[in-house]
Amino acid sequence: MPDPRRDPLGIEQRALGAYLGLAVGDALGATVEFMTPREIAHHHQLHREIIGGGWLKLKPGMVTDDTEMTLALGDAILARGEVEAHAVATAFSDWMRAKPVDIGATVRRGISQFRRTGEPRVAENPHGAGNGACMRCLPIALLNWRAPEHRLLEDARTQAHVTHNNPQADAGGETVLRMITAALRGDAAERWPGLIAELEQRYPEYATKRRGENPSGWIVETLQAVFQGLETAQNFEEILVDVVNRGGDADTTGAIAGMLAGARYGVDAIPERWRKALDGKVRKACEKQARALLQIAEQRATPLP
Repeated sequence: MPDPRRDPLGIEQRALGAYLGLAVGDALGATVEFMTPREIAHHHQLHREIIGGGWLKLKPGMVTDDTEMTLALGDAILARGEVEAHAVATAFSDWMRAKPVDIGATVRRGISQFRRTGEPRVAENPHGAGNGACMRCLPIALLNWRAPEHRLLEDARTQAHVTHNNPQADAGGETVLRMITAALRGDAAERWPGLIAELEQRYPEYATKRRGENPSGWIVETLQAVFQGLETAQNFEEILVDVVNRGGDADTTGAIAGMLAGARYGVDAIPERWRKALDGKVRKACEKQARALLQIAEQRATPLP
């Protein structure tokens, strides 16, 4: 593994890139969420600007549940210094009580169960392989970027199972987290192909040669589109434009691709026009949370040799 102390970008630049990459991917993709590629081409030719609108009728720079739940999870971690299931579920419940602009059905059911029972974990569901836990997982990566992998995976399941409990979804989300931590360490180019291949070997449904267009909220279709974008595009902007113009659940594919590409290429790789277009409060919250999580991560770190 490359020594993070010698990383030319540095951990802060990668962490900020991941957080702001998530938010700009969310904001960019929300405009074309639930549209087909043909509909996107008809209305936008090639969608590449943060302009708001879409089915949610967002103002330019606004984000959706992907970014909002990420920040809620991060706040719960910062308040406790760790990932604690009841604190995470409470943070999600408070977020839902604030009447967010959008909320997925599986997320709503999980939070509603927590309110009824006090239990911050849903039962395993063979039909519950949605992308809602993966889209918000970024704080887990920053918290554990230097910690042993078993901590990363334990924390991943603690937060995921508040609303989503499915082995296929767990595997996809955990692969994304392992990819982010590799990128934060400056090791994306070497490790990402192997991590994706390992996922495809364990769950062959993730492997496909078909272009992932109009991806649904099923985690498999989501990550097929994201991985294809990461493999074929050459820089942050190309990756995001490729992924969101596939349509479907474009805010979430954009958010996941953005956090991965941002961690790999750093904050300066995100087009300045996109960063400026983000809602100012969201941008500042992402920057503040990224830095705060890195501070806590040092307490959980395995010392470098």
